[in-house]
Amino acid sequence: MGFILKIFIGILLGIILLVAIAGNIMSQAKEPDYTVITSNGNIEVREYVPIIIAEVIVSGERKQAIREGFTVLADYIFGNNTENTKMDMTVPVTQKQDMGDWKVRFVMPKTYDFANLPKPNSKEIVLIQIPSSRFAVIRFSGLATDASIDQHTKKLQAYIFAEKLDAIGEPILAFYNPPWTFPFLRRNEVMLEIRSRS
Repeated sequence: MGFILKIFIGILLGIILLVAIAGNIMSQAKEPDYTVITSNGNIEVREYVPIIIAEVIVSGERKQAIREGFTVLADYIFGNNTENTKMDMTVPVTQKQDMGDWKVRFVMPKTYDFANLPKPNSKEIVLIQIPSSRFAVIRFSGLATDASIDQHTKKLQAYIFAEKLDAIGEPILAFYNPPWTFPFLRRNEVMLEIRSRS
């Protein structure tokens, strides 16, 4: 077997291994329960069950803000809490702009309720109960660049308008994969809370 062919096979096996690792991590992370009300291509209307989220507010540029927020929240679920308890990672990690800052959120595992959920040691983190909510969601793969997010947000807003729905609040960006996941395997979403027009 030629030297170049061996290198090619080695690279190919490395790629397959990375895909398998990423897939394993993705399959282990749980997401909130929801019911799909309607579906149209890569757009869904979903009804989510009540959840508890851990939120941190970070200022600055979007990508930097989610990295900083993720670090603080990951520290909390990996044991920096009042019980020194390591909790399971969930998906998605969400990000929402609010008055120039960014709200970065983790969904808490559904095995916890507000009474038995370990409290964060960090004063930056706030735990919030979110009631049952309905969202219009558009899903896309690839890198979540500002241009891609803007494109998909506009498509989702057009769908909401055409379906005679009203959006509530700002778009929520949802990310489901570790950063080393190949772009074509990534699951990204833009979510907008909605209600029917009266």
